[in-house]
Amino acid sequence: MSARTMWTVAGAAVVAATTLAGLRAVEPQTPRGPVYVAYYWRAKPGQAAAYEDYIKKVAEPIDANARRAGAFEEMHTVTPSPETKTDWTHLRLFRLRDEQAAKALGAALDAATARVVPDEAKRKSNSEYAATLRDFVRQEVWTELR
Repeated sequence: MSARTMWTVAGAAVVAATTLAGLRAVEPQTPRGPVYVAYYWRAKPGQAAAYEDYIKKVAEPIDANARRAGAFEEMHTVTPSPETKTDWTHLRLFRLRDEQAAKALGAALDAATARVVPDEAKRKSNSEYAATLRDFVRQEVWTELR
């Protein structure tokens, strides 16, 4: 094979590899399905009932507004049974349509909070009150096995 033929073959291989790489980059990704965002909270000692009241009166109206705005599909607050030992007292679990919605959840909840409680001083007061009732434990993001 001549040197010119080798360069032509090598050049064609580079063009083909570049073209194939480009095609792979634009292939649509398969949707992975629902994503779950779990927020674990621990009520401060003696504050479980007050925290549950806060959830019902303050957090749930905000959650309902965010859900209506399309921020998430479904939400549940659960507590462990007395026999179950955990480092948390309340798990707030959001089901979202996909990873993109999960990444936007915090901002969507903030926007819903501003819609439901337009007074900034009241929002700050609610946040400060919540801090007297609970401690944040952790956040986890899960995907559904398919």
